[in-house]
Amino acid sequence: MAFWLFKSEPDAWSWDQQVAKGTEGEEWGGVRNYQARNHMRAMKVGDLGFFYHSNIGKEVVGIVEVCREAHPDSTTEDPRWECVDIRAVRPLKTPVTLAQVKAEPRLAQMALVTSMRLSVQPVTEAEWRIVCEMGGVAP
Repeated sequence: MAFWLFKSEPDAWSWDQQVAKGTEGEEWGGVRNYQARNHMRAMKVGDLGFFYHSNIGKEVVGIVEVCREAHPDSTTEDPRWECVDIRAVRPLKTPVTLAQVKAEPRLAQMALVTSMRLSVQPVTEAEWRIVCEMGGVAP
């Protein structure tokens, strides 16, 4: 299993909207960055990810699961763009802010800190455990 982080502006797509999609999940479409697309191409059903509210809040608010592997992105006719589908698993008991992540020395190399603009990012197992701990949930 691999771990990821999905960024979304909550005024465009929020954690509550993701939760409302239920077990069928939602396509993580609209990504137009090759590195982010390639990360999605590497994802497998069952991989877990953090749901991160960017711009407003700047915090990890929940955990999602990949429920459909890479497929053509329905938001474009351009065959270069693919996406995965994700479903909400559970919220963090306590959201973990970007400031908290940056203040944690063990997370200094996390992509959220080093590649802040990338909308879909890998997360190491160690980073996963630390952020889960900070958020009050079991990894």
